[in-house]
Amino acid sequence: MQRVVATNRTWRALLLAGVAALALSACASNRGQLGATDYSSLPAEQRQQTLAELTGRYKSNPRDRDTVILYAAALRAAGQPQQAAAALEQAIGLYPNDVELSVAYAKALVSMGSFEQSVAVIDRTLQPDAPDWNALLVKGAAFDQMGRNAEARALYAQAATVAPGEAAIEANMGLSYAMTSDLASAEQHLRRAVQMRGATSQTRQNLALVVGLQGRFDEARAIYAAELPPEQVEANMTYVRAMLTQQNRWDLIPNG
Repeated sequence: MQRVVATNRTWRALLLAGVAALALSACASNRGQLGATDYSSLPAEQRQQTLAELTGRYKSNPRDRDTVILYAAALRAAGQPQQAAAALEQAIGLYPNDVELSVAYAKALVSMGSFEQSVAVIDRTLQPDAPDWNALLVKGAAFDQMGRNAEARALYAQAATVAPGEAAIEANMGLSYAMTSDLASAEQHLRRAVQMRGATSQTRQNLALVVGLQGRFDEARAIYAAELPPEQVEANMTYVRAMLTQQNRWDLIPNG
């Protein structure tokens, strides 16, 4: 099967977005809805309102670990991972053995490009006898950004055995394959992801991108159309074609 690839920069950006949006769900079963927080999919105005509210809560009580986690998630969604990392680092000083804080800190580090530091944080957090699947996912994302794709996929596979059926795991696996030009495998994993719990609009849009880059424009447009208003659908299709042109890959697209 012919393969059409985007630049690694594109897939790295998408994987970083996935890290920013990953549910903080390592302890979700014990912590109610806190672990499922994801502000990245909110409209921009609502993200700003949420950040403003959580900023006020954080300033009122910066020692509250739940508030710190929510505040950091809002900061990452607003594109401020450095500030998120700073808040989490301070909280970790108060709660040095808190796994969820450490995983959130590692996510912020990946989002700001500090991949090796993120891996070091995760390695101090992981318990070999009971690994946290979200921690494995973040470490895998860091490895993908570092070009250690095979190691990343091994971590995703391990995470899938710990938490089967989680969309984030399959989505990251799909983006990992896209980063190494294997769009057929990327599509396979993303199609699994969109059928799983926790699947997001961004995951479905990533599937549309992978489908479009293989020349199946009508199918890609249909996937986008289920997620986005018409003007954004056309903008995304223009982007797909621009990526193909940039890579000079039109000759790989079957005629018809």
